[in-house]
Amino acid sequence: MPNVTFYFEVHQPYRLKRVYSFIEDKEFIDVEKNREIFNKVADKCYIPMTKLLIDLVKEYPEFKVNFSLTGVFMEQAEMFRPEVIQLFQELFDTGNMELLDETYYHSLSYLIDKEEFIAQVKQHKSLMYHYFKFHPKIFRNTEALYSNDIAETVAKMGYNGIIAEGWDRILGWRSPNYIYKDPGEKIKVLLRNYKLSDDIAFRFSTPTWNEFPLTADKYSNWVANNEGSTVNLFMDYETFGEHQWKETGIFDFMKDLPGKLISKGVGFNKVSEAIKQKATGIVDVPYYLSWADMDRDLSAWLGNQMQDAAFNKLKSMEKEVLLSGNEELIKRWRILQTSDNFYYMCTKWFSDGDIHKYFNAYSSPYVAYLNYMNIISQLDSMVKAFLKQRHKPQDKQEGISPSQID
Repeated sequence: MPNVTFYFEVHQPYRLKRVYSFIEDKEFIDVEKNREIFNKVADKCYIPMTKLLIDLVKEYPEFKVNFSLTGVFMEQAEMFRPEVIQLFQELFDTGNMELLDETYYHSLSYLIDKEEFIAQVKQHKSLMYHYFKFHPKIFRNTEALYSNDIAETVAKMGYNGIIAEGWDRILGWRSPNYIYKDPGEKIKVLLRNYKLSDDIAFRFSTPTWNEFPLTADKYSNWVANNEGSTVNLFMDYETFGEHQWKETGIFDFMKDLPGKLISKGVGFNKVSEAIKQKATGIVDVPYYLSWADMDRDLSAWLGNQMQDAAFNKLKSMEKEVLLSGNEELIKRWRILQTSDNFYYMCTKWFSDGDIHKYFNAYSSPYVAYLNYMNIISQLDSMVKAFLKQRHKPQDKQEGISPSQID
């Protein structure tokens, strides 16, 4: 009988201001909109769900959970609701929560440059130590973006395990409920059981689903009847209270689930415990695999003309942005790498489209694209002006900040 490995991704992007001209306004973060959204999600999800998990690990000492917290999420929590961080710290201090590393900005940085990716992962690692005095040894890339090359890079950085989607295309007849290795056998791979994960994340409150309503007793039976060593239930933390509202019964479901699983002989893993098990095979992924939408590839963020034009502009700025050495400009550029910015430009139809429309800050992908291009053009002008002024002899002793650029 397998154990369960629960993993929750916690992320909130910075929503961008509406910029109608790239020379109009140097500020590009909509602080009030971010405050409004963060407070809403904190009240509906972060606070009540984390309190519930704290209660559950006290009631069931064998119950364990795993999290990754993006840097941009942590920055907003610090600004708007510090008690959210305090609750995660309280949960971590129980000893029943483990943290994973990822890119600080929940970014597509690996597709820009490997060194940029490494820099953002190191930044996230420092953040986790700052708040939790913990160095994660398991990695989860943005939206579980994975390939053989990513696995090799992450292994060279010292990580013991990495998360990927347990997609049928890479597994064939095999089950995601086992531990695997990359082709180079340098890192262990934890594969998401997408069917059981999505039963909670997407189908839980769907009245037309043939298994509706989903009860903890029914679900625990499904888990207990699975083969393998670990059923990996990976999902967005916002599933609880935000994607699935309190009124759906999602909190009651989670309150009952650990006890039901335990009664059927199912245990729980931290991710570091799960990967201690012997690998049963190799997963070979020579292309990019993600956990996003039905295609499980890059097409949620890249592929249409708008997304590609925006991303190519972002990528082309790397050399000058980093050459500036200016922390504010570099941070702005990295915020614009956040995957959500490109997701808003997506024109595909999604099976889980209602959720994505709900979180889209724009009325259409075209509005998202125009706004993004205005903002990144503005940043490009600021970087060029900064570099130009920095190389003037009279400016060498004074130092120029972005706010001083006309």
